Amino acid sequence: MGSVSEHFIVEEREYANVLHLISADGMNRLTQDRIAALTASVDRLKTAGSTSAGRGHLKALIVRGNQHYFSVGADLHEIASLHAVDAFEFAKMGQRLMAAIDGFPAPVYAAISGYCLGGGLDLALACDVRVCAPNAIFGHRGAALGLITGWGGTQRLPQILGRARAAQLFSAAEKLDASQALDIGLVSEIAPDPFARAIHFTETRSHAEEGEI
Repeated sequence: MGSVSEHFIVEEREYANVLHLISADGMNRLTQDRIAALTASVDRLKTAGSTSAGRGHLKALIVRGNQHYFSVGADLHEIASLHAVDAFEFAKMGQRLMAAIDGFPAPVYAAISGYCLGGGLDLALACDVRVCAPNAIFGHRGAALGLITGWGGTQRLPQILGRARAAQLFSAAEKLDASQALDIGLVSEIAPDPFARAIHFTETRSHAEEGEI
């Protein structure tokens, strides 16, 4: 075990560090406090130079939630209480977290079970590889509430799906199940245990790099 906070557990594995999102209600809302803590943790993992079994390369990173929720995104009650300047700062906070994940100098895997919505989808999109369970549900529901993400999803999703399909998902507040997400390329595969699958990817990566030395 690495470290534990009220927002997540950092678990040290042989070939990867794991950011396991936790919350009292299990929904893993991306509050201001959780975003700040996650960003600091990702930065620490990057600068600490954690290596895979001492072999000189940065460990991969796996982001996961629980069986029913990866993350439902921002806390709408918190957003509603923000004034304009605070809302702008909150958007920048989210962008910093997504940029830290996107720019992490080792592969980042999202192991997704259950709901992955709004800012939670932004978080998954910032990862290099997304593997989901059969019960996964994806969507950006903000349009139904008169909101649009400010955390980079509007840029990353078109890069993955194409502009037309991404615009449809955003504007229609569409929800996708695991099979639909796989069909359009939002996830790389569906696995009964996406976390175990992500661990397998990190092991394969490390063994391949060993063979190149």
